[in-house]
Amino acid sequence: METYDEKTNTCGMICLKYLLLTFNLLFWLAGGMVMAVGVWTLVEKSDYISLLNSTYYSASAYILIAAGAIVVFTGIVGCCATLKEMRSLLIVYFILLLCIFLLEIVAGVLAYIQYQECFPFCQQLDKELQHNLKETMVQKYQQSGEESITSAVDKLQQEFKCCGSNSSSDWSDSVWILTPSNDRLVPDSCCKTPSNLCGRRDHPSNIYKVEGGCITKLETFILSQLQILGAVAIGIAFLQLVGMILVCCLYRSLKEESY
Repeated sequence: METYDEKTNTCGMICLKYLLLTFNLLFWLAGGMVMAVGVWTLVEKSDYISLLNSTYYSASAYILIAAGAIVVFTGIVGCCATLKEMRSLLIVYFILLLCIFLLEIVAGVLAYIQYQECFPFCQQLDKELQHNLKETMVQKYQQSGEESITSAVDKLQQEFKCCGSNSSSDWSDSVWILTPSNDRLVPDSCCKTPSNLCGRRDHPSNIYKVEGGCITKLETFILSQLQILGAVAIGIAFLQLVGMILVCCLYRSLKEESY
């Protein structure tokens, strides 16, 4: 009669454990990628978040970081459960995978729903963001103590090739433009070829006169990022299906050998 140790060292058990450990490695990498996207959003796109004057986008970045941390923690639980062959820990691991799986499926589906149709207040949210961006631009651009806002606006207009929140005419209400010592009609960053004092002319041949202004470009960028995140979330969710199947197989093998 074979001993318990001999049974646990069978080819099937070893393969199953290595497959589950490989899955955990991929799961860790996925969690690290999710955390990296959150950190990248806060570091690289923090200027845009401050311009929108809304906690929604910064909260989204923090949620990504938290989700990545949970995935990494779940991976650690999975490794411990696999290496120590603890059935109770395997159950905890399976429940964590199932919860994350359901959350990612929901997040992935919502990310693909059209922004205008997602909730009844989306149109109201659009108008609020447009108002916030315009107010930030006209009230804080080139003002003392608002250097970060000035830099963010210049970066936004050059990167997205736009001028003003809704249109270039927004700048006519700017505190800085209305200053008597200033002879520009728009900031120099609105120019197609930026140079000192190029903002004196607001002709379409000189500046970006994009329909919808910067807010439209920014919303398009955000929606494209949501679609990418949605695809990643659904992809990781199906990877987790494989992991849950492997966990069930290992749990069943351990249960049979305990008798």
